[in-house]
Amino acid sequence: MKKLIERLLIFFIGLPLLICLVIFLPYKNHVVLNIMVILVTALGSVEFAEMLKTKNCPISRLEAGILGALVPLGMTIAVSFEIDIPVIPVSFMAAVSWPLVSRIFSASGKLPDILLSIAAVFSVIIYPGFFMIWIIKMALLPQAVPVILIFLLMVIAADSAAWAVGMLFGRKNRNIIPVSPNKSIAGFIGGLTASILIGLGAALLIPQVFIAQHIPAIPAGLILGFLSGIAAALGDLAESALKRSSQIKDSGALIPGRGGVLDSIDSIAMAAPVYYWLYRVLF
Repeated sequence: MKKLIERLLIFFIGLPLLICLVIFLPYKNHVVLNIMVILVTALGSVEFAEMLKTKNCPISRLEAGILGALVPLGMTIAVSFEIDIPVIPVSFMAAVSWPLVSRIFSASGKLPDILLSIAAVFSVIIYPGFFMIWIIKMALLPQAVPVILIFLLMVIAADSAAWAVGMLFGRKNRNIIPVSPNKSIAGFIGGLTASILIGLGAALLIPQVFIAQHIPAIPAGLILGFLSGIAAALGDLAESALKRSSQIKDSGALIPGRGGVLDSIDSIAMAAPVYYWLYRVLF
């Protein structure tokens, strides 16, 4: 019951705050939102690093946080401050070069672990950072405020509906996927339905933003919601696989009722590039 109350409080307080942030602080291509993306990416990278340590892939928390946030930082500089240099390739090369160069000076006792250490660093550079940068890139789209809001509502509604429907109707149809035995078919259908309804509603209710280009508005909205919902579900399952492999229940304990930061952004991270490119193609 305590976890349920905490989860509901996070939803009913956190979601309105996030909506207000997007609507009322759009300055410099949503620089405040972009900074938030950098921070949660850094925290998620630290949590991922702790998982990697369980498989003897050594990486410090500080190193994971800085390098994991470096590419989102580069994207924010490019999007919000319009710096006239190739910021993203530079930030990526800096992040990748660091483990290769820094390990040259390792002590002799650590030499056998260099490959594992470099693999760990490369992993935290890619996940979740490379997925989260597409949220920052959404700020460059025309009428970015409703586009970002629909994305956030779609993924959060899908996640919440999957949890609620799974709790109510999923007791007899769980244990389908080994990496996450508590996930149910009912929950998957509930989450996907929520995502589809929001995609359809966006196409029908704000057609001045979701202007279908190649097909009618209704199928375009259905495709956007369906594929983004699938991506969100896969993101959740992918992070469950990481936790199952590292034999932990939650990625952390920072967010009451949900666990860690990575537990809260797994669906968002996987759905962000899918939603971005579907919007570009369909609308």
